[in-house]
Amino acid sequence: MNAFLKSHPWIAFTFSLKDASPQLWMLLGEAASKCEHIAGVPLKPSTQEELHQLYLAKGVLATTAIEGNTLSEEQVLQLLEGNLKLPPSQQYLKQEIANIVEACNHIFHEEPILSAARIREFNRLVLQNLKLEKDVIPGEYRGHSVLVGNVYRGAPPEDCIYLVDRLCEWLNGPDFRESSELKIVYAIIKAVVAHLYLAWIHPFGDGNGRTARLIEFQILVSAGVPSPAAHLLSNHYNLTRSEYYRQLHQASKSGGNILPFVQYAVSGLTEGLREQINRIREQQWSVAWENYVHDMFRNKSSKIQKRRRDLLLALSARGQATPMQEIIKLSPQLAVSYASGSRFTLRNDLLALQKMGLIDFNSSEARPRKELILAFLPWRREDGAPES
Repeated sequence: MNAFLKSHPWIAFTFSLKDASPQLWMLLGEAASKCEHIAGVPLKPSTQEELHQLYLAKGVLATTAIEGNTLSEEQVLQLLEGNLKLPPSQQYLKQEIANIVEACNHIFHEEPILSAARIREFNRLVLQNLKLEKDVIPGEYRGHSVLVGNVYRGAPPEDCIYLVDRLCEWLNGPDFRESSELKIVYAIIKAVVAHLYLAWIHPFGDGNGRTARLIEFQILVSAGVPSPAAHLLSNHYNLTRSEYYRQLHQASKSGGNILPFVQYAVSGLTEGLREQINRIREQQWSVAWENYVHDMFRNKSSKIQKRRRDLLLALSARGQATPMQEIIKLSPQLAVSYASGSRFTLRNDLLALQKMGLIDFNSSEARPRKELILAFLPWRREDGAPES
């Protein structure tokens, strides 16, 4: 017992932020702020579902792609919709993804307490219904030595029980007991440290990386991080796979200095959160534009004006310039509206919308001027002095 003290002295269950760089603190603050922002923004039901599905697909694909799964993001989305069909030789790829999806669902619907039993259950879910080596039992600690990528050897097998128990005790203890004001900051640190330590211990015969990333996901979700944001770390590791493995190796080689790995992880998380904020801002922009359109037509109740409003909304939903020949195909409603009119009706409506300043229109295409609502953003100095 405790052979790891000689072979793996960096598994010391200690962590201090006293040497953290100002950049890391700023990244942690930005990540926490953006998580709170995402959690507090009302979304249209369709946008909420789209974000959840998209980042679930990205997250589960990422955590399996790191281990060699070759399915595409589109195929994973098809799997989530129940429409993915693969030849028999590729069914194991589908099973790997399905296992992670099931584990994520468990995380959302079960107790958030992190325990050794919970970690073993994650590993069982990760490996269920897959062909494995004879000495690999899903959810059971390994009884043999393992070499990871011909570079790193996992902790001694006789110490795995103790080390996982000690890891859970540490993560649930005072070192990671957050104040309410810093709950998400502590959760991010805790999640990354948990991931790193489980990768160091490598307690299972297979599926250690996927298990570590599920633990990371559980810690973030349990702290109130929105589900799309909680998948971002796995996505970052996959997008920067070579750097991910380099950082893992360097953390142990340095004798246990984990701050560089934490900064690498938090930097990628923050980049992903910025992208999500931009997606949400696009939805808010779309909603504000629709409200603006309805305001512009509020006192215009004739059949012609309603048709022009519907035309503008259809053009807006496309989100880009629409060729003239495709405009009446944008919706069944438009097709009906213009089917009985003369060939000049559509042109006249477009000219009217252009006169109102709501679209740009020429002989080949029409584009909604959605940028108009940017004039209603809060004033900033670089925008020029506001009128009093």
